[in-house]
Amino acid sequence: MTWWSPIASFFAFDPKAPFIFTAVNFWIFFALVLVVDSFVHRRRLLRHSFLFVASIFFYYKTTGLFFLLLLFTAIWDFLVGKKIYVTRNPAAKKRWLAASILMNLAVLFYFKYAYFFTDIYNSMTGGSGTVFNVLGYWSNGFFGTHFEIDKIILPIGISFFTFQSISYTVEVYRGSLKPVKRFADFAFFVTFFPQLVAGPIVRSTDFIPQLYKPYQLTKHEWGLAVFWILNGLIKKVLLADYIAVNFIDRVFAKPDSYTGFENLMAIYGYSLQVYADFSGYTDMAIGVALLMGFHLTKNFNSPYKAVNVSDFWRRWHMSLSNWLRDYLYIPLGGNKAGTVGTYFALTIILLVVAAMAASWMVVAVGAMLIATALIASQFVKSFAGWLTTNLNLMITMIVGGLWHGASWNFMIWGALNGFALVFYKLWKRISPWENYKDRWYVRAWAIFLTFSFITLTRVWFRAGSNTSWGGLNEEHDIWSEFLSATSMLQQIFLNMDWSVAPQVLWAYANVFLVFTFGMIIHWLPASFKEHYRVRFASLPIPAIAAACLLVIFFSYQVMSADMHPFIYFQF
Repeated sequence: MTWWSPIASFFAFDPKAPFIFTAVNFWIFFALVLVVDSFVHRRRLLRHSFLFVASIFFYYKTTGLFFLLLLFTAIWDFLVGKKIYVTRNPAAKKRWLAASILMNLAVLFYFKYAYFFTDIYNSMTGGSGTVFNVLGYWSNGFFGTHFEIDKIILPIGISFFTFQSISYTVEVYRGSLKPVKRFADFAFFVTFFPQLVAGPIVRSTDFIPQLYKPYQLTKHEWGLAVFWILNGLIKKVLLADYIAVNFIDRVFAKPDSYTGFENLMAIYGYSLQVYADFSGYTDMAIGVALLMGFHLTKNFNSPYKAVNVSDFWRRWHMSLSNWLRDYLYIPLGGNKAGTVGTYFALTIILLVVAAMAASWMVVAVGAMLIATALIASQFVKSFAGWLTTNLNLMITMIVGGLWHGASWNFMIWGALNGFALVFYKLWKRISPWENYKDRWYVRAWAIFLTFSFITLTRVWFRAGSNTSWGGLNEEHDIWSEFLSATSMLQQIFLNMDWSVAPQVLWAYANVFLVFTFGMIIHWLPASFKEHYRVRFASLPIPAIAAACLLVIFFSYQVMSADMHPFIYFQF
């Protein structure tokens, strides 16, 4: 080994050593970024260019040559944004916006849904077609690479930066944002590495104005940034990964081998895991960005304090929920009216379901139900408003489900949450508890019911997810995932053996203690959490440094040998 081998290794792409927040190599990279940034932060163009290059390097280290795809997205929407702004003809403006959206969605669909639509085609025609990696074939021919042309690899975080880039061209079209003048500025916005691969989804109207403000970081902000990074690390390593490796993954791998009680506990545990994993990433992203002087969008607001499903979706993955509301639900007509887009989207969803079920009967029944509802709405105007509002809501939730992955399970998960939202809107009109909702026992019961419903729907979400680095680039086995979720529910409802509860709780005592600790922290009052955040940020620097060392030491003591990707990397 030569002296430059470690340096060469640091700059080379290694799929087994990606840049993620729990890896030492990321923090070496980030330290170097901060050092260089400290010299260039007063020169805006130089700073943005440097951070853009650093972000591209980060993405290259995480997902290889797919950094070229990220570059293409940045170049395309930068140019289209300028065309939208200078075009005065409304129809031409709309065509340029459509070009931006269609190109972004075409790239997203190719990488994320190629297997999905191939399965649909095979179901409809009885064929045995396979996917074809066009980019891999092109790269092999021109650059002598060796990509498998019958396998499409999913670029990490593609849904996040695609939605982020679309928000830019839409806001330029709406006139709420002027296009940036320099490519380096826009490219930095699209590629900003802390939130690039797992969010939060940063809106152009929120982030781009920050590009032109002078760098500023107070001692209090520095303390808060460190707090968020440590908080996220604790959530990921000490909560999410620990309970997953030691209990949850085992049950989900072979649900038939465990009793209904163990399956139920695994599902409840997964609810905490997915929250701690995802919010842990966004906490660290917020902290890392803040150290560079940028403020990212809040993505979670204690979602398991929600008293109903509607309240939950105002608290969970807020950047995606708000994006879908502003760029899908409202354009479809929102709670006011249906549009051509409403019925077009509904038709597409019906065709997809029919193809997945390999039955045109689904289309016939669905079309009959829709036609009956539309006819009824012509005679009862109040029903017409209710119908269009809830159709738009259901479409938004199903699309939100499919955003997470091309699987029956994600569609079912989205639809169940959509039905729950519609049901709650009806229930609260007649609920005898609405007048008592401020009483603690009513609120506690509402929180428990909401948490339990969200937890049960996650059977489909977890069964549709890939949980290892190797699994991130594998196609979804739609029926296997569906049957896995069904098997788990069968164990819970048909094989619930409460007699094993003491034995299970004792055998996995550490797991359940960690779970209980995590839920207690989650349910603490927001004012109390704000208090200890401020107190931490106000500590002397040596005390903060000691806290860092302590958290890092304990985190790496419990960290498993295999590095676990953040759950939302696959989306």
